[in-house]
Amino acid sequence: MPLMDLTLAECLALRPELDEPADLDAFWSRTLHADRADGTAPRFTPVETGLVQVTTYDVVVPGFASEPVRGWLHLPAGAREPLGCVVEFLGYGRGRGLPHEQLLWASAGYAHFLMDTRGQGWSTAHGDTPDTAPLSGSVPGFLTRGVETPQDHYYRRVFTDAVRCVEAVRAHPAVDPDKVVVTGVSQGGGIALATAALVPGLAGVMPDVPFLCDIRRAVRIAAQPPYTEAAEYLRLHRDRAETVLDTLSYVDAALLASRATAPALFSIAMMDEICPPSTCFAAYHRYGGPKDLRVYEFNGHEGGGGHHRREQLTWVRELLATPRPAATDAPPTPHDPQLA
Repeated sequence: MPLMDLTLAECLALRPELDEPADLDAFWSRTLHADRADGTAPRFTPVETGLVQVTTYDVVVPGFASEPVRGWLHLPAGAREPLGCVVEFLGYGRGRGLPHEQLLWASAGYAHFLMDTRGQGWSTAHGDTPDTAPLSGSVPGFLTRGVETPQDHYYRRVFTDAVRCVEAVRAHPAVDPDKVVVTGVSQGGGIALATAALVPGLAGVMPDVPFLCDIRRAVRIAAQPPYTEAAEYLRLHRDRAETVLDTLSYVDAALLASRATAPALFSIAMMDEICPPSTCFAAYHRYGGPKDLRVYEFNGHEGGGGHHRREQLTWVRELLATPRPAATDAPPTPHDPQLA
């Protein structure tokens, strides 16, 4: 797979000036204030999975507009005190799946919450999360849903769902609210970055090959969907480019990342045709808190895979065991252990 974007040296030196809406903070403050006014309590219902080392709950959280958002909460069986928790957001087109499928974090001794992504799971007959907003646009996918106005955009709903899920998890008696880490791959990485910006006091964030970063650049250079959905939309609606790109700036995780302060562990793949590395580096360089980086020079959108999961397990263990010193922003080198 060839290098399709900037070189590693160019990405490390990159400091892009992004177009930020003047009312970005006010937009998200209004959105979250309206949804936090709902008094509906989340529901945690035990699920029989046949597993003896992990206890699982089917969770329903009031998300955007109080619409029910589902998730799985996994706990190590027999845990006796509040646990550190990893909240995970999923990649594009993926729902939460079956309750026994993702057990890594619970097996490592943490609580693990897996949020279903509205409209991207199975059918409502299987108990997953629909997106009830009317569709707009003529391009299949989620990136252009409601893309004519920030108020109607799909990811406004998803980011709000994520914030409400984190808040619900932090209030659960099995979870230590000061030891919550958010994570995700691709779309999940973008959601994790946005959540870290919108929820104060998180312990950490781990965005892997994040989607939704420097979207103006991404829709021009990405070779594969989902960014190509926006390019296709603008091929059909030639006069709507500024309107569409302005809407997408309200959900740009690279812009929101500057508001986040929790320690972060990023992963970026240099041969990624789906989330071009320069766009991921835009979020990394703008990130507002201490940050570490793992770069996978010869990988595409699969990123670090199991190798990076091992890196994350070590990072979370150290993060939650002791206070982390602020990391420097010095670029890694091929001989630096930060560079995989």
